[in-house]
Amino acid sequence: MLKKLFYGVFFFFTALGFSQETEEVDEGEPIKAIVVNAQDASVMESVHVVNLNKVVGTITNEKGEFEIRASVNDTLYFSYLGFKSQKVRVTNDMFKFKDTKIALTELAYALEEVIVSSYNLTGYLEIDVKNLPINDSYQYSISGLNTGYEARKKNPSAVTKVLGAILNPADLLRNLFGKKPNQMKKLRKVKEDDAIKDLLASKFDREALIELLHIEKVDIEDILNNCNYSKSFIRTANDLQILDAISGCYEDFKVLNRKN
Repeated sequence: MLKKLFYGVFFFFTALGFSQETEEVDEGEPIKAIVVNAQDASVMESVHVVNLNKVVGTITNEKGEFEIRASVNDTLYFSYLGFKSQKVRVTNDMFKFKDTKIALTELAYALEEVIVSSYNLTGYLEIDVKNLPINDSYQYSISGLNTGYEARKKNPSAVTKVLGAILNPADLLRNLFGKKPNQMKKLRKVKEDDAIKDLLASKFDREALIELLHIEKVDIEDILNNCNYSKSFIRTANDLQILDAISGCYEDFKVLNRKN
């Protein structure tokens, strides 16, 4: 009798623990809405929509419609070139009514002054080549790619600098990755979603990365500086390239952290 009671209690708590673990992984339910232009209410096609909590993305169709999995209080991030990015909190009404409209506001871009520098060429190749500006950026291997993003040769001391920076207990990498492991885990989820990757590949302002990873732009720059990426790469790379670079830094950090 006691034996049966023991097994009964055991299976009860096992089932309870399993149910609690299952409840923690909330995949949400499909939600549908329409994205329109705030100025004329016209539908907007190919708008990127990302659930920042679930780390899943999609784009609107030719009717401005989209469907994405979400839960109440999740945050949806909307992005479209030439329009102000917007975040919307998911409510119960958005599940009840399928004709919810999200309006995006168009941005007014002012062209900045462009300064064109001229070079005094002599016509002699050997002399003119020496007078041209030199790109001193080094090439670095980035996670998931066979080649680096940057031009020119690899810095022979790059690996040593990266490892030395990560091993430093006071370094930003250890402080940031150690304090925000959950945000860093999103790196893998982001790289598995094609819609989010397409969004990041089209952006250069780090805005989407900041929203996804919950880190500041200055932190992103500091991470890449400590991992020995050049200023030109940090300034000109698109958000997907930056994500790959951060991912590589994080993987190196985890390996070295396990050894320590």
